[in-house]
Amino acid sequence: MFRIIKRTNIDFIGQRKKAYIASGILILLGVICFFAILFGKANLGIDFAGGTMVQGYFESPVDIGELRSVLSGSGFEGAYITELTAHEHLHTFLIRVKVGSEGGETVTEQIVGAFRTSFPTNAFSLDSVHEVGPSIGRELEKKAIVMVILAICGILVYIWIRFDLRFGVAATVATFHDVLAVLGIFFVLNREISLLVVVALLTLAGYSLTDSVVVFDRIRENLKTFRRKGDFVATVNGSVNEVLGRTLMTSLTTLSVVIVLFVAGGEILRDFALALIIGVIVGTYSSVFVASPIVVEWENKSPKRFK
Repeated sequence: MFRIIKRTNIDFIGQRKKAYIASGILILLGVICFFAILFGKANLGIDFAGGTMVQGYFESPVDIGELRSVLSGSGFEGAYITELTAHEHLHTFLIRVKVGSEGGETVTEQIVGAFRTSFPTNAFSLDSVHEVGPSIGRELEKKAIVMVILAICGILVYIWIRFDLRFGVAATVATFHDVLAVLGIFFVLNREISLLVVVALLTLAGYSLTDSVVVFDRIRENLKTFRRKGDFVATVNGSVNEVLGRTLMTSLTTLSVVIVLFVAGGEILRDFALALIIGVIVGTYSSVFVASPIVVEWENKSPKRFK
């Protein structure tokens, strides 16, 4: 059979201690981000932090830099401005202002007034306004955390039933690793964590599970052949090498689509796409260097339990 990526013979398990260091750093960053979210220190989107989204359009073209200058001069230095190119009206913009950037309940009037004062010959028309209070944002934040935890617990149960407990724990740890890694990298990059990013995390949990299942299924099949003592590590290593080509091709195909989304999807989808890009890369890494080594470590600790 024709192979784009030839069969490899890499000692992945032998490199697991080096991988543990890299994974430990990613997990630490993720834990820091998690506590930053809980204490309101992370760069949270309006869905979680509260704030106002104003959507409107101008009759004539306007430079987005000029809009930022106008808003900064009106006391909205932290406002996010996005041009919606695929809208029925031309020159449509979405302005997002977080709690703490506005001066009370009249934030919409302040924004509209600032635009109409600065561009008297270029009428600004209001399309829609969406407001989220701080208390609602905190409630959404709690629900988002619960959703991610429930998804990961579901993964543990599924893999436990399909394989056994050691594989279930390994897949769960790998998924936690991927979620925390994405959060940690977002925290370092100071990217906004919004509901779309949470959707990306849930998507990545499923993607990471798929990668792990492919590896685990091959390990299980090969274990039926190699039952002799001392063959377990070699079997896991061989299994990972056997599916490596398939794993890399799947990841590269997924990345090619997500990168297009990142480049051409506009500012609204950029953080969502970035989370997917990071997650696909980290998920591919974790299926090889996190999930599989955990199974080996478990087998080394309790070999009789699974013989």
